Amino acid sequence: MKNIKNSNKITEIACPQCHKKVPWIDDSVYRPFCSKRCQMIDFGDWAMEKNTIPVEDPTDDWDNFEE
Repeated sequence: MKNIKNSNKITEIACPQCHKKVPWIDDSVYRPFCSKRCQMIDFGDWAMEKNTIPVEDPTDDWDNFEE
């Protein structure tokens, strides 16, 4: 029988805004951000359309359009 040690190491990630280490646990209220401030800065960037999700432009294929 092998002796297996239980690893309770907490995963840490970098805050997307300031890159500070943030523990990935349920008690981290603003995860993946380190604070409300970083969360709101990111939200503001999305609201001001500084961040976008790239999409392909639809083709202008009106010849095959049916109503």
